[in-house]
Amino acid sequence: MRGIYTAVDLEAAGEALTAFEEQWDAQYPTVARSWRSRWADITPFLAYPAEIRKAIYTTNAIEALNRNLRKALKNRGHMPSDEAAMKLLYLALRHERRGTVRRHREWNKALNQFAIYFEGRLPE
Repeated sequence: MRGIYTAVDLEAAGEALTAFEEQWDAQYPTVARSWRSRWADITPFLAYPAEIRKAIYTTNAIEALNRNLRKALKNRGHMPSDEAAMKLLYLALRHERRGTVRRHREWNKALNQFAIYFEGRLPE
C-alpha cells in the first residue's frame, strides 16, 4: 500500500495499486476493490509535492497531541464540571505549544510548500 500513497503521480499510484492487486488480491480481495471504488476520493493529494503529501498522510503529530491530552485527563481523574475539563485541556495545549512535543522533522519543508500553494492563508 505504501507504493500507492508515496507514488510520484496518479499514473504511478495506479500501477502500484495494480501491483498490490496482483500480489494480494487472492488473500485480501476487498482491499483493492474498495480502493478502486473510492479512487477519485483517495488520490487528489497526489497533485501536491512530496513534502505536503507527507504532512497529509502522516498522523504522528496528531496522535502525540491526542495521547498527551488523554494523559492529562486520565491523570486528573474525575472532573467536577465540563469547565474544569476544558481548563485542564487548555493548560495541556498551552504546555504543548511551549515545545514539549517536537515538530515532525519534515514539517518545516511542508510549511514552506503550504505557504506557496496556499498563499495568504497561513499566519505570518
